[in-house]
Amino acid sequence: MRFVDRWRPFAQDVLLAAAMALLLSVFVFNTPGAGAPDLAAALAGSLALVAWRRAPLLALLVSTACMLVVAARVQPGPAAAYPVMVSVFAAVRVGHRLAAALASLVFLGAGLAVNLSGADGSGQNLQDTTLLVGWFVAAGVVATVTRHRQAYLEEAQRRAAEAERTREEAARRRAGEERLRIARELHDSLTHSISVIKVQAGVAVHLARRRGEEVPPALLAIQEASSDAMRELRATLEVLRDSGRPDDQALASGLDRLDDLVERARSTGLPATVTICGTRRELPAEVDRAAYRIVQEALTNVSRHAGGATAQVRIEYADGELVVQVDDDGEADPAAPPVPGTGLLGMRERVAALGGRLRAEPRPEGGFTVRAELPLGEPS
Repeated sequence: MRFVDRWRPFAQDVLLAAAMALLLSVFVFNTPGAGAPDLAAALAGSLALVAWRRAPLLALLVSTACMLVVAARVQPGPAAAYPVMVSVFAAVRVGHRLAAALASLVFLGAGLAVNLSGADGSGQNLQDTTLLVGWFVAAGVVATVTRHRQAYLEEAQRRAAEAERTREEAARRRAGEERLRIARELHDSLTHSISVIKVQAGVAVHLARRRGEEVPPALLAIQEASSDAMRELRATLEVLRDSGRPDDQALASGLDRLDDLVERARSTGLPATVTICGTRRELPAEVDRAAYRIVQEALTNVSRHAGGATAQVRIEYADGELVVQVDDDGEADPAAPPVPGTGLLGMRERVAALGGRLRAEPRPEGGFTVRAELPLGEPS
């Protein structure tokens, strides 16, 4: 389509020049005494219209000179003015009004002088010249209107583009302000609460060790989880405050922290195993982060809703995709699937953003399964 659109104007110009050359050739052939030089001048003046879009001044010069020769020798009448009028229109349309006016005056003046010097038909020649003057003026007026209309359309397009750019900038500014507001709210609320949990857990662990008592695993899990939560919260706040930074994605957790995640789940009393299939390789940052979050949310759901169950985490590096699967042997019933909560909806949104597939449902043999297939290409 682009090739056709690019060459369509040129093809139209060639057809116009060919039609004009055919018309003038007929007049030349039907004029007694016309010879090859007259035909050559008519053809050259007509074929100059091929360049009326790309080189309007050249087309104006060639067509005017050639048509003066034809008008002086053959006197075909108004037909000799057609190529000149098209060239005048082209020159005025691009702003060369003075050149178009001079060419019109030269052609009309020379044609009138030649016609009045003839022996017969001076009245008819004067009438034809007057008619041509009207045609030339009309060509100039139409070209001027076309020029102004084109300028108006370009200005309208420029203003529309400027308005769109302004709207985009305003939307980005509002989004940035909203991110800053969310960052402040998170900092003022969650940061304080998590810090209190972390400090209290640390104090409890310290006192237990000072008294020589065994520290409860749940207390150690709380201390570790609060530290991880504080780290990730700080990373999230940094992303919200400076989302345009190139290394934003490096702040988030990925599968490199999978062992810590599973170990933390075990410390809360959830038996969990990890199986890695395929050759480990570097993953796109979005895929790496989504895989970690899916495992994190799935293990959290097992701890909350499948008490006493065990979890199996499987990471498979397949061709073109990463498969993340978390199974548990809890009491989920296929006949009564759970109502999707915020966590499951978040999983689906992450997977959908990457163009992948997610299956989260009870297993026929009992328990629940979460399986995400994440393409390793860029997000669509």
